[in-house]
Amino acid sequence: MTETIQKTMRDSAAWRWTALLLLALAMFCSYIFMDILSPIKDLMQETRGWDSLAFGTMQGAETFLNVFIFFLIFAGIILDKMGVRFTAILSGAVMLVGAIIKWYAVTDAFKGSGLETWFTNNLNYIPGFDELGVSPFYEGMPASAKFAAVGFMIFGCGVEMAGITVSRGIVKWFKGREMALAMGSEMALARLGVATCMIFSPMFAKLGGSIDVSRSVAFGVVLLMIALIMFIVYFFMDKKLDAQTGEAEEKDDPFKVSDIGKILSSGGFWLVALLCVLYYSAIFPFQKYAVNMLQCNLTFTEVDPSSFWAGSTVTIVQYIIMLVVAATAFISNFSKTKAMKYGMLIVSVVCLVIFCYMGYMRQSAETVFAVFPLLAVGITPILGNYVDHKGKAASMLVLGSLLLIACHLTFAFILPMFKGNDIGGITVAYLTILVLGASFSLVPASLWPSVPKLVDSKIIGSAYALIFWIQNIGLWLFPLLIGKVLENTNEGVSDPTKLDYTWPLIMLAGLGVAALLLGLLLKVVDKKNKLGLEEPNIKPEEQPVEEQPVEA
Repeated sequence: MTETIQKTMRDSAAWRWTALLLLALAMFCSYIFMDILSPIKDLMQETRGWDSLAFGTMQGAETFLNVFIFFLIFAGIILDKMGVRFTAILSGAVMLVGAIIKWYAVTDAFKGSGLETWFTNNLNYIPGFDELGVSPFYEGMPASAKFAAVGFMIFGCGVEMAGITVSRGIVKWFKGREMALAMGSEMALARLGVATCMIFSPMFAKLGGSIDVSRSVAFGVVLLMIALIMFIVYFFMDKKLDAQTGEAEEKDDPFKVSDIGKILSSGGFWLVALLCVLYYSAIFPFQKYAVNMLQCNLTFTEVDPSSFWAGSTVTIVQYIIMLVVAATAFISNFSKTKAMKYGMLIVSVVCLVIFCYMGYMRQSAETVFAVFPLLAVGITPILGNYVDHKGKAASMLVLGSLLLIACHLTFAFILPMFKGNDIGGITVAYLTILVLGASFSLVPASLWPSVPKLVDSKIIGSAYALIFWIQNIGLWLFPLLIGKVLENTNEGVSDPTKLDYTWPLIMLAGLGVAALLLGLLLKVVDKKNKLGLEEPNIKPEEQPVEEQPVEA
C-alpha cells in the first residue's frame, strides 16, 4: 500500500523562512524606534532641555505599564487565548499609536500648546508610585519628556507584546526543525535596526543644516507603519497554515490562573528568566547611553561641513556597505561550497573594515556604535545551528556572561585611557562594541529556544510573557538608574559630552557577574533535573513529521 504524504507550508523551507522574514522585518522596524532618540541624547538636552535624569526617566517609561500594570501578563493571556495572528496585528497597532504620541511630544507644535501647559502643571506627584520611588514622572521633568514618556509607555506595551508573539510564531513554524537558528536569525536581522537607528536618526535630526529632533521620530513612525503591514501579511500566511493543518487559532482550553502557577513552579524557568533580565538589562539600557558614553570617552574633531564626510550622501553609502556586511556574513553560513563560503566571508570582512573606516572619518559616536550588531549577524546563525544540532545552550550563556563582563569593564577603565589618541581609542571602541554585540547574540540562539523545553506548549505564550515581564523590570529600572548615577557622579557638569561613565559601566558589569553565577547554576540544575538545555533541538534519530492537511 502506498501513501501520499501531503506537505504543509510549515514543511516547506521557503514558506517558513518567509514567515520568519515577515516577523523579523516587523521587529527590525520596532528596534529602530526603540532607540530612535539614543544617538541624539545631546541634541535632546540642547533643544528640549532633557538632562540625563529626564532622558533616563523617559527611556525607562517604555516598560512601565508592562511591569507595574502587568500588561505583559495580560498580553501573554491574549496570545494564548486569541492566537498569534490577532495578537500580532494588535501589537503593531499599539506600537504605532504610542509612536505617534511620542513624535508629537518632541515637535515644535507641542511647544506652547495646551498639552504642554497641562503636562507642566500635572503628573508631578503620583500617589503610591512616588512613595515607592518608581514613578515614571517627577516634579520639574520637562513637559515634552512627560508626554513622550506616555507615548513610549504605550509603544512599550506593543513592542513587548510583539516580542512574545514573534517568539510564539517562530515556535509554531519551526518546532522540531531549525528553531534556534530561526530565533537567532530573527534577532540578528532585528538588531540591524540598532545600526540603522544610529546611522539615520542623527542624519534626519540635522537634515538641511537645521536641528529638528522630531524628524528622527517621524522616521521611526513611518517604519512602524511598515511593521504593521508586515504583520498583516503574516496574518494571511498563518491563517492559510492553520487551514492546511486543521489547527484552531483559539485554544480549546481556557486560560487558568493555575497555568501561571505551573510555570512559576519550575526552577529551570526561574533561572532562564533571571538570566534573561540580567542579560537584557546590561545591553538595552546601555544602548540608550552608548553614543553619549563614546562622545565622553573618545576625542572627535569637527568635520569640514563642505566635505563628503559631513554630507547626507555618506550616510546612504555607509548604510549600503553595512547591508553588504550583514548579507554576506549571513549568507556565508548557508553556502554549499568552500569557495562561496570563504568568498562571502572575505567580502564581509573587507566591507566591515571599510564601514569602520567611514565611521572614523565621519568623526561621530553614533556611526561608531552602529557597528554593534554586525558581528552578531554573522555568528548568530552559526550559534543557532550549533544549538539545534549539538546543544550546549546553557554553556553558551556562561560564555556570553564572561564576554559581557569583559566589554563593560573595558568601556569603564581601558577606553578612557585612550582619550586624545584618535586611532587607539577608535580601535578599542570598535573591537569592544563588536564583541559586545556578539556576546548578546548568544541569548536568542540559546536562551529563547530553551523555553519550550521547560513548559507545556499550550501555555508557552504565558511563559514568554512572564519572562518578558521579569525582563521589563530590568529594562525599566536600569535606564533610570544609569541616569541617576550619572547625575550624582557628575555634579556641576553641564556639557553632555564631558560626563564620567565609570560607575554606570561598573554597575552593568555587575549584572554580567550575576548572570555568570546564574549560568553556572543553570548548568548544575539542568544536569540534575535533566531539563535538556544542553541537548540539541534536533535529535539525529528524529526527522520532522510531515503533517497531513485536512481537506476543506
